[in-house]
Amino acid sequence: MGSRRKGREYALQLLFRSEFSDPEDSEELIWESREVDPETRDFAQFLHDRYVENETEIDLLIRKHASNWKLERMATVDRSILRMAIAEFLFAETPRVVVIDEAIEVARKYSGVEATEFVNGILDAVRKDLEDTGKDRSNG
Repeated sequence: MGSRRKGREYALQLLFRSEFSDPEDSEELIWESREVDPETRDFAQFLHDRYVENETEIDLLIRKHASNWKLERMATVDRSILRMAIAEFLFAETPRVVVIDEAIEVARKYSGVEATEFVNGILDAVRKDLEDTGKDRSNG
């Protein structure tokens, strides 16, 4: 498994744990209990930190495109995958179709078959919205 995929999985764990405890405690617990290469850790931390710094904007995008779903009622893992992927959409150079494919794979591993369709649908709608509004990675 590539370091980017593993980084996304760690970012998911960071975001997931942050839902239930202090983000700094979550980071400490995750990094202390694992031996992770610096590239993987840096990418995971980058995705986590971009979400934390842009929580309002990212959650607004999810709410806008999650028809009939309240953010608070989504499965925590699915919500965390969406947050991680949208942070990558906005702040990394990864092609957005690759981000969607990776998010689907992470959902398949950590959530379920229904989650893959849910994640795909919302992320594709967000991708189209960002393209339509001209949001590029330099201006978030």
